[in-house]
Amino acid sequence: MSTTERYARPVAETAWEIPSEFGTVFRWEYEEAREPLLRLYEKGKNLQWNTNTRIDWSQDLDPENPQGLPDESVSIFGSQVWGRLSPREKANARRHLQAWQLSQFLHGEQGALVCTAKIVQQVPSVDAKFYAATQVMDEARHVETYKRLLHDKFELAYPITPTLKRLLNDVLSDSRWDMTYLGMQVLIEGLALAAFATIRDQAKNTLAAAVNAYVMQDEARHVAFGRLALRDYYPELTQPERDEREEFAVEACYLMRDRFLSEEVWETLGLPVEECVGYVESSQLMREFRSMLFSRIVPTIKDIGLWGPKIRRAYANMGILGFAEIDTQALAENDERVAEEFDARRGK
Repeated sequence: MSTTERYARPVAETAWEIPSEFGTVFRWEYEEAREPLLRLYEKGKNLQWNTNTRIDWSQDLDPENPQGLPDESVSIFGSQVWGRLSPREKANARRHLQAWQLSQFLHGEQGALVCTAKIVQQVPSVDAKFYAATQVMDEARHVETYKRLLHDKFELAYPITPTLKRLLNDVLSDSRWDMTYLGMQVLIEGLALAAFATIRDQAKNTLAAAVNAYVMQDEARHVAFGRLALRDYYPELTQPERDEREEFAVEACYLMRDRFLSEEVWETLGLPVEECVGYVESSQLMREFRSMLFSRIVPTIKDIGLWGPKIRRAYANMGILGFAEIDTQALAENDERVAEEFDARRGK
């Protein structure tokens, strides 16, 4: 079956080309390298894996709740709309909402694949080129893995959302190498890590949980890569240059927060879109969930030095400023440990 036949909504009009003008940098000093980046590169080489052999794809998904997630994860849970649905309609809503979220993971991973290839070309240091090359392979594997989960198991997918498309367009069309890092390695990957974690930790289906656990093991390195590169670079910028990057980070965070309104799902299911969106925006449970998604981003933004009054004020308004004190290294170590636990349960 053609990929396009899996989509719940027309997908052709979401394709686009991004005109790009940026320099490709060659570096002839091969010995000049930062030890933390070389260690990350070594880890990236050692932790390559094959989705066909590490994951048990023989497992089936429950058609009424494919990933085995609690109903509280359905963003309209508790609303009058949800209360009016029959058991069969609720099962369909679960399947579509989960497929919609995983589809954004899939499209975001393709965006990461393209962004990281761009980083290999642009970044001025050889150590960063080395590590980024391992990430290109990681991202290809992630695209393959989510594609297989959606197309073979869900047999359902959704096109890229306008908000994610806009953010990827902004990141890829900017000619400055650090903006690719900031947009993808810190913001998009950071949000993805938090979203993956909700499925890894809540899913009762072991296939769905394992997919996200293994992808997270890689993504934790990717965020660390962005943090290491930008932490060295941003102190060299002028204050107006840092202000511009803070402005971009603030706008991107507001944009990503609105990614989870799921308008496309409600429209596809024939539900009242405005009523559903209104409930999601006012629900305390969803506000907490959407805030939690920034738990990986905020401490990294602080660590790389984009911590002026504007960004702190915006994060305070979003209710996410408190995440600044989270230990991202401890989170990354836990992501690795959980993936290893999945391997141990399979006798790997």
